[in-house]
Amino acid sequence: MIHFDWPWVFLILPLPWLVRYLLPAVQGKNEAVLRLPTSAQSMALPAAVDASGRRRPVTTWIVATLAWLLLVGAASRPQWLGEPVNLPVNGRDLLLAVDLSGSMEVRDFQLEDQMVDRLTAIKQVAGEFIRRRKGDRVGLILFGRNAYLQAPLTFDRKTVQTFLEESIIGLAGKETAIGDAIGLAVKKILERPLAEEIKQPAPTGADEQGKRSSRVLILLTDGANTAGQISPIKAAQLAASEGLKIYTIGIGADEMLVRTIFGTRRVNPSEDLDEKTLTEIAKLTGGRYFRARDRVALEEIYRLLDQLEPVQDDSQTFRPTHGLFYWPLGAGLLLGYGLAWRYRLERLRP
Repeated sequence: MIHFDWPWVFLILPLPWLVRYLLPAVQGKNEAVLRLPTSAQSMALPAAVDASGRRRPVTTWIVATLAWLLLVGAASRPQWLGEPVNLPVNGRDLLLAVDLSGSMEVRDFQLEDQMVDRLTAIKQVAGEFIRRRKGDRVGLILFGRNAYLQAPLTFDRKTVQTFLEESIIGLAGKETAIGDAIGLAVKKILERPLAEEIKQPAPTGADEQGKRSSRVLILLTDGANTAGQISPIKAAQLAASEGLKIYTIGIGADEMLVRTIFGTRRVNPSEDLDEKTLTEIAKLTGGRYFRARDRVALEEIYRLLDQLEPVQDDSQTFRPTHGLFYWPLGAGLLLGYGLAWRYRLERLRP
């Protein structure tokens, strides 16, 4: 529907007519206008005869009136109100930390009858998980030798999905800095609430517990901590002290068949996975450790995470607005320029 943000502007609509009939006429040097009789003056659209005897067309008054109406309509700031959109009152802060180390190149996940690397499987399953998190602020951390905040906490889940899709193995280095990833998550996930709490009293009791439970980190890795400035356990202790719950997911199959020049042999592609540390991280922060050996297990983990961390139900409604003033403004100015150009041609006409 159309809404006028400044409807009081319409009060100036009769202004030209008030000026015409209430203020005295300007006496020019070549005043030679012959007005029509009273019957013509009583018409809604006035007519006049200029000094050369040419009658001013009634269409001129129609166009001038229309131009004035359009300009006043543009000044009233017309807007188009869209359909109501629900926004969460207090959504969850959810960060996704994805390992991009070199070991993620191992092709031990099956996707549509073909073997794909671990990152490709994560992109598909985690991307769908992000899409379902309506009402949560979602962010993305990519880590290898170093940890980087690829997408800050935002309601724009589509952008986070795009950043995840564009991630490349080895982009952050070939090693694995799990501790640095957790430390970066603690730092970034606390920046937004701190900015909002400046004008609010510090939460206590049940409020503090509810607030802390809304801070979640999901960490996906297929190895052990081999780089970084802080150990994973110390980072987890820091996260626990700040109320950040961490769910850890170990990626990779337990065994796979590899063809070599000596024949086919069975290997364990996840022998470097440090499940003990990942379990301890989850335990310290009140989360859980999951083992994703294939794509089906990974999907099941994300479905379970949806149950453990349900989407916020409370919401508030707003209606997006789009300004429409430029349409009547452009039309009014175009008509005004047309009238001015026509008047100039009439004055130049012999």
